Amino acid sequence: MKLAQVTTMLATVALLGAGCGEQGGSGSSKLIEKPQVTVENGQFTPEVLNAFGRVSDAQVSPDGKKILYGISYVSVEENKSNRELWVMDIDGQNAKQLTKTANSESNAVWMDGGNKIAFVYKDDKEGAVPQMWVMDADGGGRKCVSDMENGIEGFVLSPDEKSVVLISTVKYGKTAQDHHPDLDKTKARIIDDLMYKHWNEWVTEIPHPFVGTFDGSKVSDLKDMLEGTQFESPMRPWGGVEQLAWMPDSKSVIYVCRKKVGKEYAISTNSDLYRYTLADGKTENLTEGMMGYDNNPVVSKSGKIAWLSMEHDGYEADKNRIFMMDANGGNKVDLSANWDYSVDALFWSPDEKYLYFICPFQGTMPIFRMEVATQKIDTIAAGQYDYDGLAFAGDQFVTLRHSYLEPNEVFAFKAGEEPKQLSHVNDELLGQLAKVECRKVMVPTTDGKQMTTWVLLPPGFDESKKYPAILFCEGGPQSPVSQFWSYRWNLRIMANHGYVVIAPNRRGLPGFGTEWNAQISGDYGGQNMKDYMSAVDYMKKEPWIDGEHIGATGASYGGFSVYWLAGNHQKRFAAFLAHAGIFNLMGQYLETEELWFVNWDLGGPYWDKSNAVAQKSYSVGNPANYVQNWDTPIMCTTGDNDFRIVYTQTMQAFNAAKLRGLPARMVLFPDEDHWCQKPQNSVLWQREFFKWFDSWLMPESEAFKARVAAEAGEAQSADSTATK
Repeated sequence: MKLAQVTTMLATVALLGAGCGEQGGSGSSKLIEKPQVTVENGQFTPEVLNAFGRVSDAQVSPDGKKILYGISYVSVEENKSNRELWVMDIDGQNAKQLTKTANSESNAVWMDGGNKIAFVYKDDKEGAVPQMWVMDADGGGRKCVSDMENGIEGFVLSPDEKSVVLISTVKYGKTAQDHHPDLDKTKARIIDDLMYKHWNEWVTEIPHPFVGTFDGSKVSDLKDMLEGTQFESPMRPWGGVEQLAWMPDSKSVIYVCRKKVGKEYAISTNSDLYRYTLADGKTENLTEGMMGYDNNPVVSKSGKIAWLSMEHDGYEADKNRIFMMDANGGNKVDLSANWDYSVDALFWSPDEKYLYFICPFQGTMPIFRMEVATQKIDTIAAGQYDYDGLAFAGDQFVTLRHSYLEPNEVFAFKAGEEPKQLSHVNDELLGQLAKVECRKVMVPTTDGKQMTTWVLLPPGFDESKKYPAILFCEGGPQSPVSQFWSYRWNLRIMANHGYVVIAPNRRGLPGFGTEWNAQISGDYGGQNMKDYMSAVDYMKKEPWIDGEHIGATGASYGGFSVYWLAGNHQKRFAAFLAHAGIFNLMGQYLETEELWFVNWDLGGPYWDKSNAVAQKSYSVGNPANYVQNWDTPIMCTTGDNDFRIVYTQTMQAFNAAKLRGLPARMVLFPDEDHWCQKPQNSVLWQREFFKWFDSWLMPESEAFKARVAAEAGEAQSADSTATK
């Protein structure tokens, strides 16, 4: 992912006072709290979507009696969000807000037997950067305990709490001033290798793990565990504290790293688990010879190491297997050899008899339990939901749960029993919204399979009426169409707006076995596109679907899907909307940064004429090759800072539509990347989304009537001009 030039920042604690203060929240930033919104007639507006409290990261206290969690709220006016810490009893009673500060608290964990809480926080002072803080369990006595020049992104305490690993950044590569010291005002970038950009950043710094001593009130004697290298750990862009794990004796720590730079990094996913010993600073590769992603280690109390492992180098969507080894790195075994699904998250039971895990399964994200001795797997929490995280409280489990219909809340349950909702952050707001229904529909595919498809129905659904519909195209391409709740691609807000939403689990999605997941690679314009059209054709048979007014939308690979369908849909759709989509695969191959992705999924470079898979991708699979068939209005959106699918892809698609004489709109966000996250941008995007689709799909909407009137006026004016 990064440039291949070795220049490092020495691993010492930087003595900069701007990093810390004794008390947080003393600055002048405006406090962001729960917003007040008015729900009129049950309408789910973009403003309402941004008013939900975002519940995250439930942590059970050591005595099993308390739950620590965070709630984030967004201020559209301030154009930012803020996360505060809360605590409640294990039964959900006595919920109490612990913090009330202008900046977010994150990475919060219990320490000192539950008497204190450690967390990451950036003080509200000029020049401050995020540091590690500690406070009493009641929220008092806040104190900053680290002082790193570049701040920290997270931390992991050792089991004995006498050591800590802090994640901070170090300089990567050389600046223009390193090459030309006399040119202090130039902003030029001098680049000699690949991975000079990644997802949403020009790579000028990378994360390193720093280990130091901790006496409860101060972190000291920090040492860079990757000192003298340009390797990153945790791995960008997704990696965090889950890529670090202490051994139970607190004498060594495991970290995840892909020890490659430049071109070698760009074409490989081969990461490994490394054990770093505090006493001598020596590092040992525990997964030498395992060629795919090795990631997210979890260590039992006796030192058994479990982790997620992919088999193939270069295949980022490979099956995540559950591997286990002894504390010394020996006796590696694949515990999931007979489990045909890809695991997302892994947890040891306190007694070490079980490994619990969460993974996509048949369009949901349940919680499973594997008996380590026998590899027998049971489902312990399921239903039409996605579960997120797991913590243990005696014979109870604490987790987060959400669905298309409701955002995250904290739940507790015992194995075999129905989960009980503990937090009620969003009950009042949800109760004001008009109800929608989510159905599971099995759609026959062109090759004789049955495809799980989620169908959301509008409020007051009446089978005697006809409704416009929107086909949702998932990104990834191998990301699950599970019961997710999104603050961008929120299917409930689409349904609440009056649309039937069709969300197929087409080929190339996890949760239906490795064959179903892998089929899409090298077949971008193939079976998965047939699956989309099968879903639309099947749903059009329902008398309550308005077959003349169906739209298609999606982002990333979903945006690619929209562009491909635009040239191949044969009048199935009346309007399209694509965000950050791939339009021209030949350009994408050379514009993107993670080349292992396009090498695996497209088969390789377009200039390799002897490569049949690649040639099929760049011909049959390339949306740009079908522009001559474009005949339907299309809207294209993206962020200027998207380095994954560069914004020029969106511009090409928009320009093609206009040159074809089609109604088209483009919305660019100069301060966004692959996502659209800033509150005001999010609201604007949602408004434009519905304005666009309403004007083409909703005959009774004001937008539709205004468009028709405008077109009639233009036609009349043109006739008048021609007559003259």
